[in-house]
Amino acid sequence: MDAKIFLWLAISIAIILFTILKLKLNPAISLVLGSLFMGIASGLGTTETITTVGSGFGNLMTGIGLSVGFGVILGQLLSDSGGAKVIATTMISKTSEKYALYALGVTAFLLSIPVFYDVTFVILIPLAIAVGRQIRKPLPYTVGAMVIGAGAAHTLVPPTPNPLAAAEILHFDLGIMVIVGTVLGLVSALIAMKILFTLFDKGFWKAQKDETGVEVYEERKSAETTGELSFFMALLPVILPVILILIGTVMGALGEVPSIITFLSNKNMALLLGALSAYLVAAKTMNKDEREKSSTEALKSCGIVLLITGAGGSFGAVISATGLADMLAETIKNISASPILALFIAFVIAALFRVALGSGTVASITTMTIMASVPAAVGMHPVWMAIACLSGSLSCGHVNDSGFWVSTNLSGFTITGGLKTYTFGNAIVAVFAMLFAVIGCLVLPI
Repeated sequence: MDAKIFLWLAISIAIILFTILKLKLNPAISLVLGSLFMGIASGLGTTETITTVGSGFGNLMTGIGLSVGFGVILGQLLSDSGGAKVIATTMISKTSEKYALYALGVTAFLLSIPVFYDVTFVILIPLAIAVGRQIRKPLPYTVGAMVIGAGAAHTLVPPTPNPLAAAEILHFDLGIMVIVGTVLGLVSALIAMKILFTLFDKGFWKAQKDETGVEVYEERKSAETTGELSFFMALLPVILPVILILIGTVMGALGEVPSIITFLSNKNMALLLGALSAYLVAAKTMNKDEREKSSTEALKSCGIVLLITGAGGSFGAVISATGLADMLAETIKNISASPILALFIAFVIAALFRVALGSGTVASITTMTIMASVPAAVGMHPVWMAIACLSGSLSCGHVNDSGFWVSTNLSGFTITGGLKTYTFGNAIVAVFAMLFAVIGCLVLPI
C-alpha cells in the first residue's frame, strides 16, 4: 500500500503539471484536481476527500489570508504614494559610485519585502538606467543587481506569500522566518551580485546577442516631485510590522511574553498596523479616493495569489490525510538519517516544479506540503527545510515565468539576456541560500 500511495502522488503531480501546461488551467484549479485524485485514489473516499480539500484551504487561509491581504495593500499604497520611489532614490543618493550597484540591489531587496517583484522592477528600472549612466556601467549590471535583490527578498522574506506560508505549513515561529530569511537572503544576494558583476567584467555579457537595441526608457527630467514624504516616513510601513513580529519572537525566546506584546506581534495585527501606517503615509500625497482605489487594486492582484496558495494548502491537507507525508519522512529517515539529504531532496523537488510550471508560489507551496513531516523525522529545525524549498523555487525561473518577461522586456534584453540576468542571477542566490541552510542545519539543528 505504501508504494501505491507514492504512485498516486506521482500521478497527482502529473495531473497538476498536465492541466497547467497543456490544458492551460489556472494553477489553483489544477492543484484541487490533483488533490481530488490523490485523496480518492488513496482510499480516503469522495466525501472525506472533498471535505479535506475545503478544510486544507481554509486552514491555510486562516493562518495567512489576512496577513497576505494587509501586506499587499501596504505595498500598493507604498508604491502609488511615491514612498517606494523615495526609498529608492534616497538609498542610491547616499551611496558612493563604488557601491552604487550594491546599493541598488539592496534597495530592490528592501522594496520587495512588502511589494511584489514585478512592481518593484517597474519602479526601479528607470532609476537603474540613470544609475548605470552615472557610474558608466552597462545596463545588465544594474538590472542584474535589481533582479537579484528583488528575487531574494520576494522569495525568502515575509510578508510575501511564500515565506509567510512556510512558517504556517512547517509549524514554526514567523519571526524566525523573518530573521533567517532576511539574513540569508541579503548575504546570498550580495554574494550573487559580486559573482555576476565579475562574470560581466570578464565578458559573460555579449551586447550584440543579449540586447535588442531598443531602449525602453529615455532619460528625462521629471516634472513630478517626490511630494512631502521623507525617507523615514516612507520606510515606516515596511519596518513597523517587521519590528513588531521580531519583538514577539525575541521576548518569547527570553521568557513569558506579556499579553499586549502577544497581541501586537501577531502577524495579522502587525501587518494590519503596517497597512494602517501606509494609509497615513499615503495621505501626504493621495486623497481618500486615490487611496481607496489603490487598496482595491491591491486586493485584485493578490486574489489569485491567495487562491493558489490556499489550493496548495488543500493539496497538503490531502497528503497529510493519506499519511504519505509521514511515510515520506520515514523513507528519507531509513535511507539516511542525515538532514542534509532531506534538504537537497526538497531543493531538487522545488527546482523541478519551478522549471516545469514557472510559478515559484506553486513550486514552494507544493514542495513544503510534501516535505512537511520530514524536519521532525530527521531532527532539524523546520526553518532550514523552508529555506531549501524556497531556494529551489527561486533557482530556475525562465521563459514560462511572468517575472522573466517583465525583467527582460523592460530592460530591452533578448531571451539570452534575460537568462543571463534573471535566470542565472536568481540561480546563484538560490545555491548560496541553500548552502547557508545546510550550514545552519549543521550548526543549529534544532
